Amino acid sequence: MNYTFSETHLMIRDTARQFAQDELAPGVIERDEKEMFPYDAVKKMGELGFMGMMVAEEYGGAGLDTISYVLALEEIGKVDASACVIMSVNNSLVCWGLEAHGTEEQKQKYLVDLAAGRKLGAFALSEPEAGSDATNQRTTATRDGDSYIINGTKNFITNGANADYVLVMAATDRSKGPRGVSAFIIEKGTPGYSVAKKERKMGIRSSDTVSLAFQDCRIPATNRVGEEGTGIKFALKTLDGGRIGIATQALAIAEASLEASIRYSKERKAFEKPIADLQAIQFKLADMSTNIEAARGLILNAATLKDQNQPFGPMAAMAKLFASKIAVECALEAMQIHGGYGYMREYHVERYLRDAKITEIYEGTSEIQRIVISRALLH
Repeated sequence: MNYTFSETHLMIRDTARQFAQDELAPGVIERDEKEMFPYDAVKKMGELGFMGMMVAEEYGGAGLDTISYVLALEEIGKVDASACVIMSVNNSLVCWGLEAHGTEEQKQKYLVDLAAGRKLGAFALSEPEAGSDATNQRTTATRDGDSYIINGTKNFITNGANADYVLVMAATDRSKGPRGVSAFIIEKGTPGYSVAKKERKMGIRSSDTVSLAFQDCRIPATNRVGEEGTGIKFALKTLDGGRIGIATQALAIAEASLEASIRYSKERKAFEKPIADLQAIQFKLADMSTNIEAARGLILNAATLKDQNQPFGPMAAMAKLFASKIAVECALEAMQIHGGYGYMREYHVERYLRDAKITEIYEGTSEIQRIVISRALLH
């Protein structure tokens, strides 16, 4: 495929790059250490149009294609993977799901503010007993007249503590299994809805990850997204797009690892010459660069298929599977190239390694991606 970028693409990339350097780079280590959510940066991302990039302008978005989104997300992720995943969840999981499946009333009430960055969204599928087995939903939604009453717990929810609106999957009829799950919009502040636990994480520490609890949480029936029983289909379709975002996050971490390694290898001397002159280092850099370009090709391929309204799920799974793998590998190699300094926080690469690992786990583990890919091959 021809990935010649338009002037608009390049402008978006350059704007995101400058924003990341000016707004995210200062304080990124401190935010990681202290688990500080980047409130000001997220607000500015909204003002720049980065929180609803693919949403139509009539609903408050930027009306851009998936390639634009990938380019912007990549630049954000190279500097701060936490800000990257905040942006990815709002764009890929929340805004896309509402625009594709929400009613006009829901779009006007919720999507407009989400896409403009005035509000923040979260996506709640995972539960203590429903991770990779997403169909095993224990959270229930019981119809009561013009309302639903939600009971249950969601865990590992990105943006959960700071979200104004959360998309929640809940069983409306457990006897129907996956065909008995529905999707709902729940607003922050609704009685019975609470943040139950904030997780302390190895990486992406300035992005919040929490458990959410629902106890007799009553919401209007008009807050159901789609028909009853379509929640799992809705969630899985939404996750296809989310995987492009997480693959891009992984690519960004890998690129940051390579760029740091190139800089350091030119500056660091050993045996009276820069370590960049050593073939052992050169081969590491060559392998990192090759894998990064391969991952980029998979991501852009998936994004192009999505923009062309063609089936892109298996390609998105391939992109996430490969990009997450090389993110970990590149971060490890960057640490090795930096030697002892790579283990120290001031050089960033130890954070790249901590941030990289989660890309092999969330929005579908690498094992789940292999299931998605193999099913596409065999059906």
